[in-house]
Amino acid sequence: MPSFLSEMVPWYLRITRANQAFVSAEGAWNHIRERSLRPQSYGPPRLLRSDVTVSASRYEGWPIYTVTPRSRSARGKVATPPRGNVVYCHGGGWVNEIAPQHWALAADIAVGAGTTVTVPIYPLIPFGTADRVIPAFAELVRANTAEYGAVCLAGDSAGGQIALSTAALLRDQGHASLPRTVLISPATDLSMSNPEIPVIQPSDPWLGKAGGLVLGEQWRGSLPIHDPQVSPLFADFSGLGPLTVFCGTHDILVADVRLMVEKARAAGVEVDYHEGAGLVHVYPLTPTPEGRAASRLIVSTLRDALSRAESLR
Repeated sequence: MPSFLSEMVPWYLRITRANQAFVSAEGAWNHIRERSLRPQSYGPPRLLRSDVTVSASRYEGWPIYTVTPRSRSARGKVATPPRGNVVYCHGGGWVNEIAPQHWALAADIAVGAGTTVTVPIYPLIPFGTADRVIPAFAELVRANTAEYGAVCLAGDSAGGQIALSTAALLRDQGHASLPRTVLISPATDLSMSNPEIPVIQPSDPWLGKAGGLVLGEQWRGSLPIHDPQVSPLFADFSGLGPLTVFCGTHDILVADVRLMVEKARAAGVEVDYHEGAGLVHVYPLTPTPEGRAASRLIVSTLRDALSRAESLR
């Protein structure tokens, strides 16, 4: 049974009209127009936790932030340097910029997993599209592998689509399987043709099919909607590294997430799946007991994956 705070989240989402960009095609088009005219800020919050440092650079014209834990040594001991790297792909329907919750999770990963976290500020629709963004993410992972060693991917919602599509593209390009890819409520089939979606829709206070179809159509660019760089559910999962997946049952994306988990396991991929009964979209990012527990699990999972990968180098 969801906690009291988790039961309050749908109420908050409804009164703040968080679903306006998703419940109708008109709402999606209005949101795209507004975001293209008045871009959101994307820099890290000034009050991000004090035990990290953040640096900025450019990669292929994108702003790239690196979150690094501050070096602190115990008395008489040398501080342990960061180990490996996590590339975090933020969500937002491919149209919204990174939010404070994403930054908070990136900082928690950096400190808790003892790693550097790369946060790319990728171009959003209508200017950014999957046919250009996914290959650039793959190039970034390769560059970070050369710089940091082991690299994991993580992402939520639209960023989960980017992370999973990038992992599949890297595999197709002959890159070694990643130590771990963490997916938080990933969008896996942008055609949204699963017949379970209308059944789940009344319980979802955030996402909607009508607006989601518009956003997905704009994001695909020149690629077919079922291309794995757009809809990773249709990728070949064989040879992918381990996956850790979170999704709530009050999220229309859960219908395709279940199919993705089943397909990945059938292909021999190790999948650690956490389905939150009665919980909403991207519940690990919510300020709830369930969200905090999931966040801690994400951190420990990435720490263990990087530790194992580094020990094998």
